[in-house]
Amino acid sequence: MAESNRRGEDAAAEHVEDVFDDAVDDDALTDDEDAAVGGGRGTATKARPVTDGKGARAVKKADATEKVGFFGRIGRFVREVVAELRKVIWPTRNELLTYTAVVLLFVTAIMAIVTGLDYLYAKGVLFVFGDHNAK
Repeated sequence: MAESNRRGEDAAAEHVEDVFDDAVDDDALTDDEDAAVGGGRGTATKARPVTDGKGARAVKKADATEKVGFFGRIGRFVREVVAELRKVIWPTRNELLTYTAVVLLFVTAIMAIVTGLDYLYAKGVLFVFGDHNAK
């Protein structure tokens, strides 16, 4: 199942080719086609605002009329979490084991360095200030 969610190099290459082809197609428009699409030398017009019939601008009331209760918000949160988790590209078992080994080796190496420095600093402090309790 994890393999079906993974994007391969072929998918990325196809996406780049599609974007490139679209850009080439847009550049290849003639002046007549360009004017028909709206990028020509015509006069720019401003879109008229939506009115309520009396000349006043209409206001969206979807947020005001749609009050969601506590459990509705919890349900929406859970649905959004599940939707986001479906977008995640999960590592394969092999990748997971490799990443885990790399992390453990790195943490072990850093622990060894810190332990060694701690030992050296302790010996240095005892050398500078003396060890009065040792006989």
